[in-house]
Amino acid sequence: QVHLVESGGGLVQAGGSLRLSCAASRGTFSFNNFDWYRQAPGKQRELVASLNSTGSTFYADSVKGRFSISRDRAKNTGNLQMNSLKSDDSAVYYCRSKFLGTEIWGQGTQVTVSS
Repeated sequence: QVHLVESGGGLVQAGGSLRLSCAASRGTFSFNNFDWYRQAPGKQRELVASLNSTGSTFYADSVKGRFSISRDRAKNTGNLQMNSLKSDDSAVYYCRSKFLGTEIWGQGTQVTVSS
C-alpha cells in the first residue's frame, strides 16, 4: 500500500504563488504518471494538471500559463507550481496516481486565495 501526502498549501493574496508537493509513503513509488485535482466547496472535483511518463502535460484551461506540473526524481515528489493565483483557485488540492493498477489519492491540502 502506498499513501500520498500533499503539502505546501496555505493562505496567499491574489497574484501570489504557492508550490504544492506530493510525497509517497513508499520510496519505491515513482511519480511517472500523476495528476493534481482540486475541489472547491459546493463544486465537483476537477482535474487541474497531469504529467505522464513521457513528459507530456495537460492543464485545465483555467490554469494554463499560470500553473506548472513537475516531478523531482531526487526527492521523489510530484509538484505543482501555482503563480498569479486568483480567488477562483481557492480549493482543496489533491494529488492522484496509481499503484499496481489501483488509484490512490492524497488527503488534500487547502489553498485559499484572498482578494
